[in-house]
Amino acid sequence: MLKKMGEAVARVARKVNETVESGSDTLDLAECKLVSFPIGIYKVLRNVTDQIHLITLANNELKSLTSKFMTTFCQLRDVPVEKLAAMPALRSINLRFNPLNAEVRVIAPPLIKFDMLMSPEGARAPPP
Repeated sequence: MLKKMGEAVARVARKVNETVESGSDTLDLAECKLVSFPIGIYKVLRNVTDQIHLITLANNELKSLTSKFMTTFCQLRDVPVEKLAAMPALRSINLRFNPLNAEVRVIAPPLIKFDMLMSPEGARAPPP
């Protein structure tokens, strides 16, 4: 069990390092056995969060994403609405101050059965 946990941690670290070193706009943490978003990732990514536009968290065991996640990655543009709609336990998602594409704004509301909080198009987050 500890070996598997160590492998999962190493996998996350490797993927985060790849994103930082390559300057990629994508953070792929799919299939990392995450149950929450690791706090340490915020520190490692602090200098590149503005350039990350896509985060893949598919096939994990996430129970929630904190408001820190949403405020840290405020440049997300695309939301997998069909995947969110298939999450029966999801009650709310706060995507305020993200430059969501027009398709998400139009398609999401009729498909989802939970509260999806969005800022008006073009709104900017207040300075920290």
